[in-house]
Amino acid sequence: MNAAIRAVVRAGLAEDFSVFGFLEGFRGLHGGDYKRLESASVSEIIDRGGTILRTSRFEDFHLEAVQDQAAANLRALDVKALIVIGGNGSMAGAHALDARGIATIGVPASIDNDIGGTDLAIGHDTALNTVVDVLGKLRDTASSHERIFVVEVMGRKCGAIALSAGLAGGADHVCLPELPVADERQIKQVCELIERRVQQGKTHTLIIVAEGSGSAAELADDIRGRTGRDVRVSVPGHIQRGGSPSALDRILASRLGAFAARLAETENHDVMVGFVKGELKMTPLDQTYTE
Repeated sequence: MNAAIRAVVRAGLAEDFSVFGFLEGFRGLHGGDYKRLESASVSEIIDRGGTILRTSRFEDFHLEAVQDQAAANLRALDVKALIVIGGNGSMAGAHALDARGIATIGVPASIDNDIGGTDLAIGHDTALNTVVDVLGKLRDTASSHERIFVVEVMGRKCGAIALSAGLAGGADHVCLPELPVADERQIKQVCELIERRVQQGKTHTLIIVAEGSGSAAELADDIRGRTGRDVRVSVPGHIQRGGSPSALDRILASRLGAFAARLAETENHDVMVGFVKGELKMTPLDQTYTE
């Protein structure tokens, strides 16, 4: 997100815009908590994870009165365009503000990569690389100690991290949200895979579970009970959400942020900028998120 903020600010300043950053996302919009951003404000942040503006889950923003107040705050500041960086909830909030007369442009940021209108969201590649690194380290332990590892990764209802990490990390099986880990067919398939690998002389098995598929601990218990083998569970958790962004994420965020800033002086609003088939594209906000 910092790389995107940096691009918005510097591209905006190049167009002689005044740029304001609202703190803690929609909470700051509602409370009028903001600061003016200059070029120096975003110096040396492109390699920092997270966001210098901070963020929060502001559940009250779905209330119409709260949205009305946020829109009124923006009008009082004479804001001509609002750029919202975030995921499903952020795009929904941006659409609600545009309906209240605030020209709004969305920028997709989600490690889950579950936003419509873009092939890749900011943060996904960094999270994916973190998981692949974890898998490599776990494989060393698993093969040395002849163990089965079940690794639960983030993604909410989307299996993008699990699927890509499984491919890049050489996992032996991936449990995706389309089939729960508790499904008898999946449990049977996993156990048969483990026994087949043992017969082939393999010393370990690495299984990835997307959190939308269920609990890694539950699957591990089932495997342990049916095979009698040593099974360990690893949940990388929130380390997937942090760290210095990958080069791909920095470039993607910079391109999307600059594109959004340039759109601010056009008639294009109520859209999200995205990266589709190698090109920068616009998608109506109401087509980018699920309720």
